[in-house]
Amino acid sequence: MMEKTCVIVGGGYAGIHAVKAVQKAFKGRAIKIVLIDKNSYHVRKVLLFKPAVKDEDIKIPFSEIFPEGVDIIQACVQSLFSENKMLRCLDSAGETFDIHYDYLVLAAGSVVREPETDRGGIALSGIDAAQQINKAWRANLKAAVTETDKQKKQSLLSISVAGAGLSGIETAAELAYSIRAYAKELGLEEREVNIYLMNAQNRLFLDGPSSVGDKLERDLKEAGVKVCHNSRVLRASGGKVQLENGNEMLSDLCVWTLGLQPNPMLQQMNVPLNADGKVIVDSSYRVKGLPSVYSVGDCAHIVDAVSGKPDKMTCKEAGAQAARLGQVILADIKGIKAPLHKSYRDTYCWSIGPDKGMGWVSKWGLNVMITGKLGLKMRKFTWDIASLLRIY
Repeated sequence: MMEKTCVIVGGGYAGIHAVKAVQKAFKGRAIKIVLIDKNSYHVRKVLLFKPAVKDEDIKIPFSEIFPEGVDIIQACVQSLFSENKMLRCLDSAGETFDIHYDYLVLAAGSVVREPETDRGGIALSGIDAAQQINKAWRANLKAAVTETDKQKKQSLLSISVAGAGLSGIETAAELAYSIRAYAKELGLEEREVNIYLMNAQNRLFLDGPSSVGDKLERDLKEAGVKVCHNSRVLRASGGKVQLENGNEMLSDLCVWTLGLQPNPMLQQMNVPLNADGKVIVDSSYRVKGLPSVYSVGDCAHIVDAVSGKPDKMTCKEAGAQAARLGQVILADIKGIKAPLHKSYRDTYCWSIGPDKGMGWVSKWGLNVMITGKLGLKMRKFTWDIASLLRIY
């Protein structure tokens, strides 16, 4: 049998799980798997807050994840020529080249939403930005040691995290722990440090019961985070953050955590996109109008046929979709009915600093909260399994 080529674009959570799923489904069959990513490593994106507070490496070389059986190409995809089953790519040296595929999986993922540059602050958009945040708050605390102006000192000791989703909650909690520890080390009063979580809504966690949001808020308060509801940040400048309601708060550093948007690279690939910029697929992840092309993860618009609700942009959804994808491709080759998408059950996890976490599971009409060290253990498990650090 002639060897077929399956090309997977993107080495994020969906991409690496798609590689594993194709390997598993095609075991014993002639298949060449090619992974294309702009980097030579996988970024554990859900841990971006880690390098924002300490020197922690959240990169895993693809060669460690896939020591054999996968061709890894470091390049950016520029165009898709579906009629010829060809991708045009640009390598790090600025050279273009084409690569043929028999089956193509678009798992280009998402990028962090960033505010306009004139709004100030630093968006937690990647490793470089996280390291910039780390340097900024450390410099502020050092400057506060000798600052005599009371208002300026308060501003230097105050950080605002703008955006109270999963990333904002975990970032604020981790910052609160690390900054207070560093303040104590510098001889500053820990009680003078202010970590604000700026929430544009009237409560945390609108995707679940208010009791879960209330518990999150209590845990954050215990961790040293002050949650400010109905407080949408407009801009940060001059040692202050300005709110949509007209109020101002002293805060020299504003960290933006505004959620995700589909990878803008898809705009140039001649694939059908919805209004949000996501790839339009059917219930088996096939891209509309493009034979042998599939899409999973944050970049795909995947709708549950029963509930009519689209999947969220989280690593647990990406992993579950990708795990099913291998069987879908194999079924299409055999000409049999392919598996259909099923939404992941309502499960959410948060870390609340380095020694506490929280999980919420909704099943069979029951709501279960898991807190404390067990909640953190659950959260760490989801981090690890998302990056294939645990066998599933």
